[in-house]
Amino acid sequence: MEQKTAIILGATGLTGSILLDKLISDHRYRKIKVFSRNHLQQKDDKVEEYLINLFELEKVADLFTADEVYCCIGTTQKKTPDNDTYRMVDFGIPATAAKLSKKNKIETFQVISAMGADEKSRFFYNRVKGEMEGAVLEQHIAKTYILQPSLIGGDRQESRPFEFIWKKIMRVGDHLLVGSLKKYRSIHPETIVNAMIYLANSNYRSGRITSDEIRDIAERNQ
Repeated sequence: MEQKTAIILGATGLTGSILLDKLISDHRYRKIKVFSRNHLQQKDDKVEEYLINLFELEKVADLFTADEVYCCIGTTQKKTPDNDTYRMVDFGIPATAAKLSKKNKIETFQVISAMGADEKSRFFYNRVKGEMEGAVLEQHIAKTYILQPSLIGGDRQESRPFEFIWKKIMRVGDHLLVGSLKKYRSIHPETIVNAMIYLANSNYRSGRITSDEIRDIAERNQ
């Protein structure tokens, strides 16, 4: 089997760093291209690191070649209070990456969105995520997977006090969410990563993947 090349955007973040570790150890991948503004902690012969301004992805279009793209980019309104900058991160980067993927004939594109994404939402965060999803789907990439996780667990490097408190609450309340409410349970980043790797290496249907579906898919990649 021919080994593949993957691109990761957001490899220095919580989910992206776990994804990078798993792809490094996965024999199906010979090269992982990482486009980032900061240096990686992980070093490996498989990894090609490109330090760039992610708002200017078009400038490295000739380097944006691979079999798969994993977009793990995301910010918060507290970290990025300016709405225009927030939109550039959560909409602009994924949308541009999808366009480059289509242009360079990359057939698998995955992006982490969020539960509640809706381009018609009155809430800015949900509306931007919904508009991003629409822009990605407009590219009609053969294997497009938009993951919509609920609250992502795990320990982040940056401080997010409200998120930290909510995670504590969810650890107690998750077991109360059953049946149709299961999709609201918090989800671990490794679960998301396991699902993404499975999706990239299977013939699963393209489209939006809800949080409870992410868990079900991840169990297939154990």
